[in-house]
Amino acid sequence: MTYQTYTLSNGLRLIFKPDNSAVAYCGLVINTGSRDETEDEQGMAHFIEHMLFKGTKKRRSGHIINRLENVGGELNAYTSKEETVVYATVLKEYFERAMELVSDIVLDSTFPQKEIDKEVVIIIDEIQSYNDSPSELIYDDFEEILFANHPIGHNILGKTELLEKYSTEDATRFISKHYHPEEMVFFVTGDLNFNQLTRWAEKYLQTDQPKEPKPTRFSPKIHAPERREVSKNTHQVHFMLGNRAYDLNHPKRMGMYLLNNILGGPGMNSLLNLSLREKHGLVYNVESNYQPFTDTGLWSVYFGCDTENANRCEQLVMNELQKLREQQLSENTLKKYKLQLMGQMAIASEQKENLALSLGKSLLRYGKIDDMEVVKELINAVTSEQLQEIANEIFNPEQLSVLKYV
Repeated sequence: MTYQTYTLSNGLRLIFKPDNSAVAYCGLVINTGSRDETEDEQGMAHFIEHMLFKGTKKRRSGHIINRLENVGGELNAYTSKEETVVYATVLKEYFERAMELVSDIVLDSTFPQKEIDKEVVIIIDEIQSYNDSPSELIYDDFEEILFANHPIGHNILGKTELLEKYSTEDATRFISKHYHPEEMVFFVTGDLNFNQLTRWAEKYLQTDQPKEPKPTRFSPKIHAPERREVSKNTHQVHFMLGNRAYDLNHPKRMGMYLLNNILGGPGMNSLLNLSLREKHGLVYNVESNYQPFTDTGLWSVYFGCDTENANRCEQLVMNELQKLREQQLSENTLKKYKLQLMGQMAIASEQKENLALSLGKSLLRYGKIDDMEVVKELINAVTSEQLQEIANEIFNPEQLSVLKYV
């Protein structure tokens, strides 16, 4: 993967990957998410993400909305446990407009109180809508079990009673603590000139706002497995089990990605899909997920099923986990699974928005970008013995937590 980087005097980094396309993508990825909130700041990172669109020193919310929409572009944002991302898609001839706008709303938002009062109502409605969706809510509730008494376990959307108290001063304080230029990466893909990009970066991405020292993240304490059943009066049983897993820099991370893909990845031939859906016809959806963070990780299995099938489905999941712990994959089977994962990653890299986002996140997290050939080498280096070792570490039934909505 050919890319170029540039670092501004304030520490903010720019990464650019050329692409022969009429459409350009750009954005800022900020090393701040819900795990960086204090107990009385829950939901603040997501709240800030919403409020970035509500006014800057030189623009009102209507001007922000129309700035790219009027030329057919799009402006988006999202918040995760460890990052906030604001990004834009636009025809390349309007790229400077997009870069300036993203820079303006991230670096110069004013958080007017009247806009806060309106937006809080919208976020609370988002929370209520989320609470009405058990297949989504269970993921957050499960993370609260796995990371009890730690910010990673908190719901990204926050708490209604806290949101209703947030003010301009609260937002400004959070920005001052966390939105440091050296903790940001501006990413770009498109048919653009790199020298011109660096000039625009110097023009729009410089900021001399006073900053407070960024608080240091702390790692979660040792987790005690827990089994919990919650009455939700839902038509289906919603079920999750899982464990903590490897962090972003762990040497077994690639093996964990591969093993998770084999077990319950997006392919219809995943072990869990073949067992619970294709062979036994008990579920519409079953999946496993692996999410690494900077200092810990999360692995989980989710399915929804009729009440009378819940115990049987759980046992089928445990059977698949046991097989992976006890039996090594044959060389041919492992080769097949490696080809599948590499193919999925290659196809995903063709989705240009995903590619642009991954550029920014990779530079922020690792300080580099691995091209597909390097990734293939890492995948091919994984052995059956290593996968079995990972399965015994992560899938150990004595370490698994369970959450059921009934």
